[in-house]
Amino acid sequence: MTKQILTEFISPTQRPLSSEHDTDGKNLWLKGTALQAVIENANGRTYPLEEIKKACESLSTRIKEYGGVLGECDHPSGLMISTQNVSHVIKDVWLEGTNGCVKMQIINEGCGKIVRGIIEAGGIVGVSTRGSGSVDSRGQVSEFELVTIDIVATPSAPNAYPKPMYESLINSRTGRELQKLSELQEDRVAQKYFKKALHDYLVGIRDQVTWKR
Repeated sequence: MTKQILTEFISPTQRPLSSEHDTDGKNLWLKGTALQAVIENANGRTYPLEEIKKACESLSTRIKEYGGVLGECDHPSGLMISTQNVSHVIKDVWLEGTNGCVKMQIINEGCGKIVRGIIEAGGIVGVSTRGSGSVDSRGQVSEFELVTIDIVATPSAPNAYPKPMYESLINSRTGRELQKLSELQEDRVAQKYFKKALHDYLVGIRDQVTWKR
């Protein structure tokens, strides 16, 4: 199977991150679940526990080697980490049952200020894993390689929709086409078509709601 880019969002309303400041108020930390095994996620993919365990071990090794792993604010399109978009440093990772948990330090410059501002204003953020792996016809992930964990305010498509809308979309022909296109993040032509098709779909949903009202 060919490897592909895999991004998985965890909703902050379902798995909220806890935040805490150092006693001097200088540093802000976020802690919570970032990876989930066994259960099928909104993208229709399932990560075996062994894959999540190996991802945590690999990330832990990199943290010890480099003093932390950099993460970005929002949804980068590829696997490379851009230093100009870094908002936090992952300082610890561990396995809790079937969940991979992390502790992240928000940096006090650049995009870190944006994340800190959102949290201190009472807003909530979520996390999105970024890596690569193989996915079989049943949605089972193998050969998973975790690159980093990003901080996001909203999920990336297709799981950006509320659950009922997501299920309606993904069970349609348009939804299946959009899901395939969303995985081709390195293909600019495919992404251009994806954005237009997604926009047209959302406009259609909006018009239906407006008409019913």
